[in-house]
Amino acid sequence: MKAAPLFLIAVMLAAQGPPAAVRSPEVHADRTVTFRLRAPQATLVELTGEVLQGKQSQPMVKGSDGVWSITIGPLPPEIWIYNFRVQGVDLPDPSNISLMPRAAGSAAVSSFVEVPGDHPAFYDARPVPHGEVRMVLYESKAMGVERYVWVYTPPGYDKSNAKYPVLYLLHGNGETQSGWVENGRANIILDNLIADGKAQPMIVVMPHGHPIQSASVGPVQEAAQAGEPGLRNYTLFTKEFLEQLIPTVEKDYRVYMDADHRAIGGLSMGAMQSVAIGLAHPELFHYVLAFSGGFGSLGVTAASSNVETQSPWKEILADPAPAKKSLRLLFLGSGQSETGMLMPGRTLVTLLKEKGINALWADFPRRTRLQRVAQRFERECSDVVSEIGVDYETVWLTFYNLRFCRSGGLRPVSQQMR
Repeated sequence: MKAAPLFLIAVMLAAQGPPAAVRSPEVHADRTVTFRLRAPQATLVELTGEVLQGKQSQPMVKGSDGVWSITIGPLPPEIWIYNFRVQGVDLPDPSNISLMPRAAGSAAVSSFVEVPGDHPAFYDARPVPHGEVRMVLYESKAMGVERYVWVYTPPGYDKSNAKYPVLYLLHGNGETQSGWVENGRANIILDNLIADGKAQPMIVVMPHGHPIQSASVGPVQEAAQAGEPGLRNYTLFTKEFLEQLIPTVEKDYRVYMDADHRAIGGLSMGAMQSVAIGLAHPELFHYVLAFSGGFGSLGVTAASSNVETQSPWKEILADPAPAKKSLRLLFLGSGQSETGMLMPGRTLVTLLKEKGINALWADFPRRTRLQRVAQRFERECSDVVSEIGVDYETVWLTFYNLRFCRSGGLRPVSQQMR
């Protein structure tokens, strides 16, 4: 007789099945957002990340069903990064498919949530002609490992015989070449701008900036690089970039091969690489853009020396004639909270302009997520007039944006520039 109740309990449990799926994140009409995580055995779960707009991690509340939750906001319309911190370990949201990929071992994978505004954002997909993003796998001659470079080609590329300007877009430390598309929606931004006649069609080349094997290509192999490890050692990347990537792009894609139609720009580590490569090779690049890197010091750490005494700036200031002749634009920018770069960058641009170099500066209220800045650029786009084409709203550099303008040349919106 005792077996019957046990059998009934087993049947009831089987009928119940697995726990109901957790909905997270849930964006409400008032732009508040609820985050949830099923973790019945955890004793401490927190929400962390830039979604908190500068606040420290916030504790979540555990329900009787083992689901932790928190509601925050309302939040400004944007795409926000967040993590769950479980017992001190940062984890992505398992219920959210929007993930921020990272380079191996650099940081925890994060999640995204988009809080919409009253109208579609410039980075949201629209029913317009779309370009393609090509994942190009190659064996790095400099590193001896398999790597990916992602290449955006504009709508109609395969049906055209036209040549295009090319932008080499370099990511920041801890990210990979995929970030510009998976995080920044660069391809969608470009599609929309080209459809609106606000940008000319272009090729955007997004290489992998770390000297490592790309993910998901085979058993892990190391790329041996001499010198100190870290984001400031890009010896192998520079060799690969100059000797393999540029020649490959110019062989396989219909791009102009002169410096007037070639730009290099990047964020943080990518900015350092852009400055080092772009300024050392004026025969290749007449447009160099550095966003939050390549001058001063990273973050809020004070620079150890005046920016005008740092290379390559001291050499350019001592002999400005070559840069004055070759550079059609040198752009530097940072967030206003990045005090290690803010005043050094402003000072540097002033000194460069005094030497007759076409240098421009911009700083922004915050670094973590700059869609609002890009949206201001978007609204003022009719004021942008340039000659070859790089300005912010074309490629949302995850944090910053670049744009090839229809008339070419790089010129920032007047209200944002100094």
